Amino acid sequence: MVAEGPVAKLPPPETPWQRFRREFLANKLAVFGLVLLALAVFVAVFAPWISPQDPYDIGKLDIFDSKLPPGSRDAADTMTYWLGTDGQARDLLSAIFYGLRTSLMVGGISVAAALAIGSVVGLAAAYFGGWIDALLMRIVDIQLSFPAILVALILLAILGKGVDKVIIALVIVQWAYFARAARGAALVERAKEYVEAAQCMSLGWPRVLLRHMLPNCMPPLIVIATIDLAHAIALESTLSFLGVGVPVTEPSLGMLIANGFEFLLSGNYWISFFPGIALALSIVGINLVGDHLRDILNPHNSK
Repeated sequence: MVAEGPVAKLPPPETPWQRFRREFLANKLAVFGLVLLALAVFVAVFAPWISPQDPYDIGKLDIFDSKLPPGSRDAADTMTYWLGTDGQARDLLSAIFYGLRTSLMVGGISVAAALAIGSVVGLAAAYFGGWIDALLMRIVDIQLSFPAILVALILLAILGKGVDKVIIALVIVQWAYFARAARGAALVERAKEYVEAAQCMSLGWPRVLLRHMLPNCMPPLIVIATIDLAHAIALESTLSFLGVGVPVTEPSLGMLIANGFEFLLSGNYWISFFPGIALALSIVGINLVGDHLRDILNPHNSK
């Protein structure tokens, strides 16, 4: 009688989250982008505590410290301006921290709201079909036929300046992208058996859309939301640079760049240069993460 050896245990099956984490961490560029994004979020959240100076407390500013080059010290020799100061004697490092706070807040809120509105519109169009689908998609087509910057400029000319006004303008500009993507994903889900089973059980259409179809349509929407976050931040910075975005009391990176634009030819490059670098690194980080998310969540790439 032959003795049987120990039976080798098979490793437990890989969960979707473990697979996602493994594939994401395997891409060095995506990890680098995630580090940049995490750093930007950290700086934005903790700006009041880690900034060397409150750049918008007028009582702490000394006009004699205006336009100092990087590495200079203040008039009282108590503080080093590592990135220099701007024309209002604000520490640029602190101003960038606060500017990131405003830019990321505006971009994040506007993308979240646009995602919610666009997803509901796209799901409703795919589920009901007929004239509802035709009407909603024609509205989306009209929205997408105009340049985003033009629509935002017109809206802000009507609404005026303000963080809330900029968020409203960005939501109106962006919701159509999510509606188009949600409709495409929902049309695929609409033909599957679980939707027909839910209808046979006489479940209401809100429950079918939000609890059954929406979770299965989320992967492409997450990718679009990530990439659109970079677009929203860039668009908000453009509007602020043109002087129609956020007010002076709540400046963003775009306004910081605009404040130093007039000094570029006079040799004071740092006033616009460093905020521009911060804006570029934030957008690059978001795009690197979004591009790799698109590759991972693409069902055609699944093995």
